Amino acid sequence: MNRMNLILIAVGVLLLAIGFLCLATGPAENPISLTVAPVVLCFAYLVVIPLGILWKGKKDNKKDVQ
Repeated sequence: MNRMNLILIAVGVLLLAIGFLCLATGPAENPISLTVAPVVLCFAYLVVIPLGILWKGKKDNKKDVQ
């Protein structure tokens, strides 16, 4: 794992926290808990965290010249 992986996973965890906080606010008819929270949670679970796990980055094809 490199630094980019850790940043993406940290952003995913932050989005999860924001999504669950939005889900817990107000009554059940609250538009934030009905629309924003599920979208944020799905984006975090299905895009950001898997991208953080699977990200490989760029490979350097430079040969060592001595």
